[in-house]
Amino acid sequence: MHNAKTLSRGASKGAAAIRWHPSIARVLIAGALIVFCGHAAAQPAFPSKPIRIIVPFSPGGTNDILARLLAPKLTEALGQQAIVDNRPGGNTVIASEALLKSAPDGHTLLLPGNSHVLVPYLTKAPLPFDSINDFAPVATLARTGLFLVVHPALPVNTLKQFIALAKSRPGELNSAAPGGSINQLATEMFNSVAGVKIVHIAYKGSGPAVTDLMGGHAQLSFQTPATVLPFVTAGRLKALAISGEKSFPNPKVPTFTEAGLPGFDVGLWYGLLARGGTPKNLVDRLSSEIAKILAMGDFREKVAAQGLEIFVSNPEQYGAMLKAESQKFARVVKAADIKPE
Repeated sequence: MHNAKTLSRGASKGAAAIRWHPSIARVLIAGALIVFCGHAAAQPAFPSKPIRIIVPFSPGGTNDILARLLAPKLTEALGQQAIVDNRPGGNTVIASEALLKSAPDGHTLLLPGNSHVLVPYLTKAPLPFDSINDFAPVATLARTGLFLVVHPALPVNTLKQFIALAKSRPGELNSAAPGGSINQLATEMFNSVAGVKIVHIAYKGSGPAVTDLMGGHAQLSFQTPATVLPFVTAGRLKALAISGEKSFPNPKVPTFTEAGLPGFDVGLWYGLLARGGTPKNLVDRLSSEIAKILAMGDFREKVAAQGLEIFVSNPEQYGAMLKAESQKFARVVKAADIKPE
Protein backbone atom coordinates (compact mmCIF):
# COMPACT_ATOMS: atom_id res chain seq x y z
CA MET A 1 0.00 0.00 0.00
CA HIS A 2 1.44 3.36 -1.04
CA ASN A 3 1.69 6.17 1.45
CA ALA A 4 0.77 9.81 0.65
CA LYS A 5 4.36 10.78 -0.13
CA THR A 6 4.70 7.95 -2.63
CA LEU A 7 1.42 8.90 -4.28
CA SER A 8 2.53 12.51 -4.45
CA ARG A 9 5.83 11.56 -6.07
CA GLY A 10 3.99 9.32 -8.50
CA ALA A 11 1.53 12.03 -9.38
CA SER A 12 4.36 14.50 -9.95
CA LYS A 13 6.23 12.04 -12.17
CA GLY A 14 3.03 11.34 -14.07
CA ALA A 15 2.38 15.03 -14.60
CA ALA A 16 5.95 15.52 -15.79
CA ALA A 17 5.54 12.63 -18.20
CA ILE A 18 2.39 14.18 -19.60
CA ARG A 19 4.04 17.56 -19.91
CA TRP A 20 7.11 16.41 -21.72
CA HIS A 21 6.04 13.36 -23.69
CA PRO A 22 7.06 14.01 -27.34
CA SER A 23 3.76 12.87 -28.81
CA ILE A 24 1.78 15.16 -26.53
CA ALA A 25 4.06 18.08 -27.42
CA ARG A 26 3.47 17.46 -31.12
CA VAL A 27 -0.28 17.49 -30.60
CA LEU A 28 -0.11 20.73 -28.64
CA ILE A 29 2.07 22.41 -31.28
CA ALA A 30 -0.25 21.26 -34.05
CA GLY A 31 -3.22 22.62 -32.12
CA ALA A 32 -1.51 25.97 -31.64
CA LEU A 33 -0.75 26.16 -35.36
CA ILE A 34 -4.38 25.43 -36.20
CA VAL A 35 -5.53 28.22 -33.87
CA PHE A 36 -2.93 30.61 -35.32
CA CYS A 37 -3.81 29.79 -38.91
CA GLY A 38 -7.49 30.08 -38.13
CA HIS A 39 -6.88 33.53 -36.64
CA ALA A 40 -4.79 34.57 -39.66
CA ALA A 41 -7.48 33.30 -42.02
CA ALA A 42 -10.04 35.39 -40.13
CA GLN A 43 -8.10 38.56 -40.97
CA PRO A 44 -9.29 39.77 -44.39
CA ALA A 45 -6.68 40.64 -46.95
CA PHE A 46 -6.13 44.34 -47.60
CA PRO A 47 -7.37 45.72 -49.81
CA SER A 48 -10.32 43.40 -50.40
CA LYS A 49 -12.37 45.85 -52.47
CA PRO A 50 -11.89 49.10 -54.46
CA ILE A 51 -10.26 52.07 -52.77
CA ARG A 52 -12.42 55.21 -52.83
CA ILE A 53 -10.68 58.61 -52.84
CA ILE A 54 -13.16 61.30 -51.79
CA VAL A 55 -12.43 64.79 -53.14
CA PRO A 56 -14.21 67.64 -51.31
CA PHE A 57 -14.46 69.83 -54.42
CA SER A 58 -15.91 69.68 -57.93
CA PRO A 59 -13.84 68.25 -60.82
CA GLY A 60 -11.24 70.61 -62.26
CA GLY A 61 -9.49 71.80 -59.12
CA THR A 62 -6.08 70.76 -57.84
CA ASN A 63 -7.46 68.22 -55.35
CA ASP A 64 -9.30 66.51 -58.18
CA ILE A 65 -6.29 66.62 -60.52
CA LEU A 66 -4.04 65.05 -57.86
CA ALA A 67 -6.60 62.36 -57.09
CA ARG A 68 -6.86 61.40 -60.75
CA LEU A 69 -3.06 61.26 -61.11
CA LEU A 70 -2.79 59.13 -57.98
CA ALA A 71 -5.70 56.71 -58.60
CA PRO A 72 -4.13 54.60 -61.42
CA LYS A 73 -0.84 54.33 -59.53
CA LEU A 74 -2.63 53.23 -56.38
CA THR A 75 -4.58 50.70 -58.43
CA GLU A 76 -1.32 49.17 -59.68
CA ALA A 77 0.27 49.18 -56.22
CA LEU A 78 -2.63 47.62 -54.31
CA GLY A 79 -4.20 45.36 -56.92
CA GLN A 80 -7.64 46.92 -56.40
CA GLN A 81 -9.16 49.73 -58.42
CA ALA A 82 -8.87 53.19 -56.90
CA ILE A 83 -11.78 55.45 -57.84
CA VAL A 84 -12.30 59.19 -57.40
CA ASP A 85 -15.51 60.33 -55.74
CA ASN A 86 -16.20 64.11 -55.90
CA ARG A 87 -18.32 65.32 -52.96
CA PRO A 88 -18.39 69.13 -53.18
CA GLY A 89 -20.33 71.53 -50.98
CA GLY A 90 -20.78 72.48 -47.36
CA ASN A 91 -17.32 74.06 -47.09
CA THR A 92 -15.84 70.52 -47.48
CA VAL A 93 -18.02 69.20 -44.62
CA ILE A 94 -20.05 66.94 -46.97
CA ALA A 95 -16.90 65.09 -48.07
CA SER A 96 -15.57 64.78 -44.52
CA GLU A 97 -18.88 63.33 -43.32
CA ALA A 98 -18.86 60.85 -46.20
CA LEU A 99 -15.50 59.55 -44.99
CA LEU A 100 -16.65 59.35 -41.38
CA LYS A 101 -19.71 57.32 -42.42
CA SER A 102 -17.47 54.69 -44.02
CA ALA A 103 -15.91 51.73 -42.22
CA PRO A 104 -12.50 52.38 -40.61
CA ASP A 105 -10.87 49.76 -42.81
CA GLY A 106 -8.60 51.82 -45.08
CA HIS A 107 -10.78 51.40 -48.18
CA THR A 108 -12.07 54.99 -48.09
CA LEU A 109 -9.76 58.01 -48.11
CA LEU A 110 -10.24 61.78 -48.18
CA LEU A 111 -8.00 64.08 -50.20
CA PRO A 112 -8.24 67.54 -48.64
CA GLY A 113 -5.78 70.40 -48.46
CA ASN A 114 -5.29 73.12 -45.88
CA SER A 115 -9.04 73.64 -45.96
CA HIS A 116 -9.46 70.61 -43.70
CA VAL A 117 -8.01 72.46 -40.71
CA LEU A 118 -9.18 75.89 -41.89
CA VAL A 119 -12.89 75.17 -42.25
CA PRO A 120 -13.60 75.23 -38.48
CA TYR A 121 -12.62 78.91 -38.46
CA LEU A 122 -14.53 79.86 -41.63
CA THR A 123 -17.79 78.03 -40.91
CA LYS A 124 -20.39 79.63 -38.67
CA ALA A 125 -22.31 76.46 -37.81
CA PRO A 126 -20.64 73.99 -35.42
CA LEU A 127 -18.95 71.12 -37.25
CA PRO A 128 -20.27 67.58 -36.67
CA PHE A 129 -16.71 66.32 -36.17
CA ASP A 130 -13.28 67.22 -34.86
CA SER A 131 -11.01 67.95 -37.81
CA ILE A 132 -7.97 66.63 -35.92
CA ASN A 133 -9.08 63.81 -33.65
CA ASP A 134 -11.71 62.14 -35.86
CA PHE A 135 -9.31 61.50 -38.76
CA ALA A 136 -6.22 59.35 -39.29
CA PRO A 137 -3.39 61.07 -41.23
CA VAL A 138 -2.01 58.80 -43.97
CA ALA A 139 0.39 60.80 -46.16
CA THR A 140 0.92 64.19 -47.74
CA LEU A 141 1.20 64.37 -51.53
CA ALA A 142 2.12 67.81 -52.83
CA ARG A 143 2.26 71.53 -52.11
CA THR A 144 2.11 74.72 -54.13
CA GLY A 145 1.74 78.48 -54.09
CA LEU A 146 -1.31 80.44 -55.23
CA PHE A 147 -1.66 82.57 -58.33
CA LEU A 148 -3.61 85.80 -58.17
CA VAL A 149 -5.42 85.65 -61.51
CA VAL A 150 -7.70 88.28 -62.99
CA HIS A 151 -10.08 88.49 -65.94
CA PRO A 152 -8.18 89.70 -69.01
CA ALA A 153 -10.63 92.60 -69.45
CA LEU A 154 -9.48 94.11 -66.16
CA PRO A 155 -7.21 97.07 -67.08
CA VAL A 156 -4.17 95.90 -65.06
CA ASN A 157 -0.97 94.04 -65.88
CA THR A 158 0.88 94.20 -62.56
CA LEU A 159 0.06 93.61 -58.92
CA LYS A 160 0.62 97.28 -58.05
CA GLN A 161 -1.84 98.33 -60.77
CA PHE A 162 -4.39 95.84 -59.46
CA ILE A 163 -4.07 97.09 -55.86
CA ALA A 164 -4.52 100.66 -57.04
CA LEU A 165 -7.65 99.64 -58.97
CA ALA A 166 -9.05 97.74 -55.98
CA LYS A 167 -8.50 100.75 -53.70
CA SER A 168 -10.37 102.94 -56.15
CA ARG A 169 -13.33 100.52 -56.23
CA PRO A 170 -13.86 99.26 -52.66
CA GLY A 171 -16.40 96.46 -52.44
CA GLU A 172 -16.90 96.33 -56.22
CA LEU A 173 -14.46 93.57 -57.16
CA ASN A 174 -15.45 89.95 -56.57
CA SER A 175 -13.14 87.01 -55.87
CA ALA A 176 -14.44 83.57 -56.92
CA ALA A 177 -13.21 80.70 -54.74
CA PRO A 178 -14.41 77.59 -52.92
CA GLY A 179 -16.06 78.44 -49.62
CA GLY A 180 -14.19 77.48 -46.46
CA SER A 181 -10.96 77.04 -48.42
CA ILE A 182 -7.44 78.40 -48.36
CA ASN A 183 -8.45 80.32 -51.50
CA GLN A 184 -11.02 82.21 -49.44
CA LEU A 185 -8.47 82.83 -46.69
CA ALA A 186 -6.10 84.22 -49.32
CA THR A 187 -8.75 86.74 -50.39
CA GLU A 188 -9.33 87.88 -46.81
CA MET A 189 -5.60 88.08 -46.06
CA PHE A 190 -5.04 90.04 -49.26
CA ASN A 191 -7.68 92.54 -48.12
CA SER A 192 -5.84 92.93 -44.82
CA VAL A 193 -2.28 93.16 -46.16
CA ALA A 194 -3.05 95.28 -49.25
CA GLY A 195 -5.60 97.52 -47.54
CA VAL A 196 -8.39 96.81 -50.03
CA LYS A 197 -11.95 95.51 -49.87
CA ILE A 198 -12.61 92.61 -52.23
CA VAL A 199 -15.79 90.56 -51.83
CA HIS A 200 -15.46 86.78 -51.59
CA ILE A 201 -18.03 84.77 -53.61
CA ALA A 202 -18.28 81.14 -52.44
CA TYR A 203 -18.31 78.22 -54.91
CA LYS A 204 -18.42 74.45 -54.48
CA GLY A 205 -15.02 74.07 -56.11
CA SER A 206 -12.28 75.80 -58.04
CA GLY A 207 -13.56 74.45 -61.37
CA PRO A 208 -16.89 76.33 -61.24
CA ALA A 209 -15.18 79.39 -59.73
CA VAL A 210 -12.68 79.64 -62.59
CA THR A 211 -15.42 79.07 -65.17
CA ASP A 212 -17.37 82.02 -63.77
CA LEU A 213 -14.22 84.13 -63.61
CA MET A 214 -13.51 83.53 -67.30
CA GLY A 215 -17.17 84.27 -68.03
CA GLY A 216 -16.83 87.70 -66.47
CA HIS A 217 -19.02 86.97 -63.43
CA ALA A 218 -16.08 87.71 -61.13
CA GLN A 219 -12.93 89.77 -61.54
CA LEU A 220 -10.27 87.75 -59.74
CA SER A 221 -9.43 84.56 -57.92
CA PHE A 222 -6.64 82.99 -55.91
CA GLN A 223 -5.97 79.61 -57.52
CA THR A 224 -3.23 77.02 -57.82
CA PRO A 225 -1.19 76.86 -61.03
CA ALA A 226 -2.59 73.35 -61.61
CA THR A 227 -6.10 74.79 -61.84
CA VAL A 228 -5.52 77.83 -64.05
CA LEU A 229 -2.22 77.38 -65.90
CA PRO A 230 -3.82 76.31 -69.21
CA PHE A 231 -6.06 79.39 -69.16
CA VAL A 232 -3.17 81.70 -68.28
CA THR A 233 -1.11 80.25 -71.12
CA ALA A 234 -4.05 80.68 -73.51
CA GLY A 235 -4.55 84.31 -72.48
CA ARG A 236 -7.98 83.72 -70.96
CA LEU A 237 -6.69 84.78 -67.53
CA LYS A 238 -3.84 87.01 -66.36
CA ALA A 239 -1.57 85.87 -63.50
CA LEU A 240 -0.20 88.83 -61.56
CA ALA A 241 1.72 87.14 -58.73
CA ILE A 242 2.29 83.83 -56.95
CA SER A 243 2.61 83.17 -53.22
CA GLY A 244 5.68 81.48 -51.80
CA GLU A 245 9.38 82.07 -52.13
CA LYS A 246 9.82 81.13 -55.79
CA SER A 247 8.57 82.92 -58.87
CA PHE A 248 6.79 80.81 -61.46
CA PRO A 249 9.07 80.03 -64.43
CA ASN A 250 6.79 79.60 -67.45
CA PRO A 251 5.05 81.92 -67.94
CA LYS A 252 7.15 84.17 -65.73
CA VAL A 253 5.08 85.23 -62.72
CA PRO A 254 6.74 87.12 -59.81
CA THR A 255 6.22 86.38 -56.13
CA PHE A 256 4.05 88.77 -54.16
CA THR A 257 7.19 90.11 -52.48
CA GLU A 258 8.88 90.70 -55.84
CA ALA A 259 5.70 92.34 -57.13
CA GLY A 260 5.61 94.80 -54.24
CA LEU A 261 3.49 93.17 -51.52
CA PRO A 262 5.73 91.63 -48.85
CA GLY A 263 3.94 90.00 -45.95
CA PHE A 264 1.41 88.12 -48.08
CA ASP A 265 2.17 84.42 -48.20
CA VAL A 266 -0.48 81.70 -48.40
CA GLY A 267 0.46 78.27 -49.70
CA LEU A 268 -1.35 74.98 -50.09
CA TRP A 269 -0.59 71.39 -49.26
CA TYR A 270 -2.56 68.26 -50.12
CA GLY A 271 -2.73 64.92 -48.36
CA LEU A 272 -4.77 61.80 -47.68
CA LEU A 273 -6.78 61.08 -44.53
CA ALA A 274 -8.47 57.89 -43.40
CA ARG A 275 -11.25 57.63 -40.88
CA GLY A 276 -10.15 57.77 -37.26
CA GLY A 277 -9.87 54.30 -35.77
CA THR A 278 -8.38 52.75 -38.90
CA PRO A 279 -5.83 50.13 -37.75
CA LYS A 280 -2.28 51.46 -37.73
CA ASN A 281 -0.96 48.60 -39.86
CA LEU A 282 -3.37 49.58 -42.66
CA VAL A 283 -2.49 53.27 -42.36
CA ASP A 284 1.22 52.41 -42.49
CA ARG A 285 0.69 50.14 -45.51
CA LEU A 286 -1.11 52.91 -47.41
CA SER A 287 1.50 55.47 -46.41
CA SER A 288 4.33 53.19 -47.56
CA GLU A 289 2.72 52.53 -50.95
CA ILE A 290 2.04 56.24 -51.48
CA ALA A 291 5.65 57.13 -50.63
CA LYS A 292 6.77 54.70 -53.35
CA ILE A 293 4.40 56.35 -55.84
CA LEU A 294 5.69 59.83 -54.95
CA ALA A 295 9.21 58.62 -55.74
CA MET A 296 8.29 57.45 -59.26
CA GLY A 297 9.84 59.58 -61.99
CA ASP A 298 6.80 59.65 -64.28
CA PHE A 299 4.47 60.57 -61.41
CA ARG A 300 6.80 63.36 -60.26
CA GLU A 301 6.92 64.75 -63.80
CA LYS A 302 3.13 64.83 -64.07
CA VAL A 303 2.85 66.56 -60.71
CA ALA A 304 5.54 69.11 -61.62
CA ALA A 305 3.73 69.84 -64.90
CA GLN A 306 0.80 71.02 -62.77
CA GLY A 307 2.99 73.52 -60.96
CA LEU A 308 3.06 71.33 -57.85
CA GLU A 309 5.96 70.18 -55.68
CA ILE A 310 6.08 66.64 -54.29
CA PHE A 311 5.63 66.69 -50.51
CA VAL A 312 6.41 63.49 -48.59
CA SER A 313 5.60 62.86 -44.92
CA ASN A 314 4.66 59.83 -42.85
CA PRO A 315 1.50 59.59 -40.70
CA GLU A 316 3.21 60.92 -37.57
CA GLN A 317 4.75 63.92 -39.37
CA TYR A 318 1.46 64.63 -41.14
CA GLY A 319 -0.46 64.50 -37.86
CA ALA A 320 1.94 66.96 -36.21
CA MET A 321 1.61 69.29 -39.20
CA LEU A 322 -2.21 69.20 -39.03
CA LYS A 323 -2.11 70.35 -35.41
CA ALA A 324 0.43 73.08 -36.16
CA GLU A 325 -1.54 74.30 -39.19
CA SER A 326 -4.75 74.43 -37.16
CA GLN A 327 -3.09 76.61 -34.54
CA LYS A 328 -1.55 78.85 -37.21
CA PHE A 329 -4.86 79.41 -39.00
CA ALA A 330 -6.57 80.24 -35.71
CA ARG A 331 -4.03 83.05 -35.24
CA VAL A 332 -4.32 84.28 -38.85
CA VAL A 333 -8.12 84.36 -38.81
CA LYS A 334 -8.14 86.28 -35.55
CA ALA A 335 -5.45 88.76 -36.66
CA ALA A 336 -7.19 89.43 -39.99
CA ASP A 337 -10.63 89.59 -38.28
CA ILE A 338 -12.06 87.09 -40.79
CA LYS A 339 -15.72 86.37 -40.16
CA PRO A 340 -17.14 82.85 -40.64
CA GLU A 341 -19.86 82.38 -43.22
